[in-house]
Amino acid sequence: MAGAVSIGEVMVELARGPDGRFGLGFGGDTFNTAVYLSRCGVPTAYATALGEDVYSDAILKRAAAEEVATDLVLRVPGRAPGLYLIETDKRGERTFHYWRDASPARELFELPGWERVAEAIVAADLVYFSGITLSLYSNTGLGRLLATLEFARNRGAKVAFDSNYRPRGWQHDEARARNVIAEALRRVDIALPTFEDEAKLWGDANPAATVERLRTFGIGEVVVKNGPNEALVDLAGASLEVPVPKVVKPVDTTAAGDAFNAAYLAARLNGDAPAAAARAAHRLAAQVIRHRGAIIPRAKAKPLRKVKKRRH
Repeated sequence: MAGAVSIGEVMVELARGPDGRFGLGFGGDTFNTAVYLSRCGVPTAYATALGEDVYSDAILKRAAAEEVATDLVLRVPGRAPGLYLIETDKRGERTFHYWRDASPARELFELPGWERVAEAIVAADLVYFSGITLSLYSNTGLGRLLATLEFARNRGAKVAFDSNYRPRGWQHDEARARNVIAEALRRVDIALPTFEDEAKLWGDANPAATVERLRTFGIGEVVVKNGPNEALVDLAGASLEVPVPKVVKPVDTTAAGDAFNAAYLAARLNGDAPAAAARAAHRLAAQVIRHRGAIIPRAKAKPLRKVKKRRH
């Protein structure tokens, strides 16, 4: 298939509003990026597994409303998607609480039909996944995913990755997280990490150290996000800092990095230079943090430039 495939888990989201009540939504790091990729005009499919319950049905309807293709979503009878709850403090920083151990997304590459999903990933122009994606799978699932990524790259796809390190998702097993992520990095073309995550997992002293380490894996394009600070962009060894155009006070920082990644990748597919792509990414992230929840309402989103051309 032409376009992008994003791989991971989408969950039921409960986000507390300013009145103390919780609003129902849907989110997950790679799903958020899939939605924002689609809004940027990139044909995008989401690869995951869901149950056959009403919430799984609602997730599929939401994806369809966002023009995210769902033909790579496997359904598992008797199961339900994971759930997460967001609490935000006065600075807009968030705390997550998860109920996801029985999520069918964890078995994507072991379920009947996984081969069809893998074939579609291999046929994509852009494949996107994260460290959270990796934390979901068993060793069998990881082996199948990594092999699929190799086939996709050999065919000419670009593979993009955000480490998005969350210790709890790895059961606080740093050694396993490092080993698995290192294996994945050997199959990545575009790395989009957040410095805070890299410092936590690898002990990087600064964004430049993150770039240096990632280049040892042969990754030609690295963009290090750093909150309200400059993004460090490195293309084939040439680095530049791209500042945030305007620092805004966040309402909720959920999905800021996911949106940044989507806008950056869409701009690069559009043929924009890395610096211009990073500026577009900053702008979209700034929109997202002004609203609660992972995916901002379309009515409140500023128009996003569409991708002008794609490889088929």
